[in-house]
Amino acid sequence: MPDAPALQKKAGTREERWTRFTDIPLLVVALIFVIAYSWDVIGDLKGPEDDVAQLVIWVTWGIFVVDYIVKLVLAPRRLHWFFRHILDFLLVALPFARPLRLMRVAMVWTSVHRVAGRTLRGRLAVYVVGSALLLVYVASLAVLEAERNAPHSNIHNFGEAVWWSFVTITGVGYGDYEPVSFEGRTVAVGLMIAGIALIGVIAATLATWLISAVQQQEEQEAAATRDQVAELSQAIAELRRELADGRGDAP
Repeated sequence: MPDAPALQKKAGTREERWTRFTDIPLLVVALIFVIAYSWDVIGDLKGPEDDVAQLVIWVTWGIFVVDYIVKLVLAPRRLHWFFRHILDFLLVALPFARPLRLMRVAMVWTSVHRVAGRTLRGRLAVYVVGSALLLVYVASLAVLEAERNAPHSNIHNFGEAVWWSFVTITGVGYGDYEPVSFEGRTVAVGLMIAGIALIGVIAATLATWLISAVQQQEEQEAAATRDQVAELSQAIAELRRELADGRGDAP
């Protein structure tokens, strides 16, 4: 009979396999979710078209729920896994909070960093830029839905929502557009926090790139200097040999 560590190792392997297997499918499902939600919010759908969009949204959301349950079942220590992924639980347990559901889509974006670029810097750059654009787009949808029919709101179309998202995530805060509803302000708080984190990552990425570029330039200059010193040493050695030969040939 296999011991507990062996069973845990086997379960952990099954969980890792499931995660690797579902990375790309979940990304596709997330994109379908975003497209359906975009269609619903930007188009301000009514009637049968709204029913179709809502059906797609709920089906894709159901897939996220199934993914969460499977990962929980496959986890070797389920209680420990549950508390480590409490945010995932909240996101699947609050299906009526659309901004939180959209955060789940943003979290699925992390799967693309495994296939983005061949270098660490390339993956990080693609991840940061993609995450920022996706976050702005998702926040724009969420705030537009929350604010479109809210009393005293001044965000009524997607263009205004996108402008507000860019101003908010960069910390500029012009104040020409602002959410007035509870849901809209909840989106704003999440966007502000995410914006601070993204700006930090972008600054760190740029600093790393600059340091790497400087180091590479210094290494090239040092290599060129070493080559020049080697050539000069060789020329001096040849000159000494010629002088020595000349002294030997002298009468």
